[in-house]
Amino acid sequence: MAPRKIIIDTDPGQDDAVAILLALGSPEDIEVLGITAVAGNVPLSLTAKNARIICELAGRADMRVFAGCDRPLAHTLVTAEHVHGKTGLDGPQMDDPTMPLQDQHAVDFIIETLRAEPVGTVTLCPLGPLTNIATAFQRAPDIIPRVQEIVLMGGAYFEVGNITPAAEFNIYVDPEAAAIVFKAGVPLVVMPLDVTHKALTTRPRVEAFRALGTRPGHMVAEWTDFFERFDMEKYGSQGAPLHDPCVIAYLIEPGLFTGRYINVEIETVSDLTRGMTVADWWRVTSRAPNAMFMGGIDADAFYRLLVSRIGRL
Repeated sequence: MAPRKIIIDTDPGQDDAVAILLALGSPEDIEVLGITAVAGNVPLSLTAKNARIICELAGRADMRVFAGCDRPLAHTLVTAEHVHGKTGLDGPQMDDPTMPLQDQHAVDFIIETLRAEPVGTVTLCPLGPLTNIATAFQRAPDIIPRVQEIVLMGGAYFEVGNITPAAEFNIYVDPEAAAIVFKAGVPLVVMPLDVTHKALTTRPRVEAFRALGTRPGHMVAEWTDFFERFDMEKYGSQGAPLHDPCVIAYLIEPGLFTGRYINVEIETVSDLTRGMTVADWWRVTSRAPNAMFMGGIDADAFYRLLVSRIGRL
């Protein structure tokens, strides 16, 4: 079967970096058409820079990286340097990228690509706030039925919020954009905190990356060493969740995940619950299902996949 064509929309972020490496290490399964950067974990100038650093680390200086929206649709940008450090990729020392940033705006690239590729052959993989995707849908609604699927990291139900008591970070940064995407009618797979908090690093899992003896493996281990300190202190857990690689892992081995096809709505108004993903997990409303909302993961198999594929780079 031909590799699945995807666009990765991202705000790197150490876990975004692992997701991108997983995709670039899996050419038999995934063809990355381009990487679009959005403001999120850190401002756009840094996310666009970090995406190129990651591509060069993977030996893919040929990959096209596009800068997108530098702020949410309706509100001031909230960032997460308290988790990812001031660069977004704090931990090991990284050289500045030498590969160029593309001149085209990320939103225009998304629109152009979806119009050029056959209908139903391009999957969008947002790993950060949904600003670029929503903007593309608003600007060019003709592309919406052309999308094969959206597989995203964002939201929470049983795990509630990680940036407010009710909201997960990616959705909270731009809930207006999330509302547009969730209402668009595109087939949607959601990797919420309910899944990613079951995909925790452990010392053996981190050391498996380091034991690869490669620069990408070493960097993944170092990044994990940096950001897991925050999560371990916050949650009292034995490791940190690798959120964003769940999106790419699903495209390669969907059987790693279990979930329910349910209705998910985005709260945009309430001061208390702004950015909440109101997931009808128990199907207690009559609202039509619009998302496969994942709840379970085979964490051991997930980490075996990560180590195997990143080990190729």
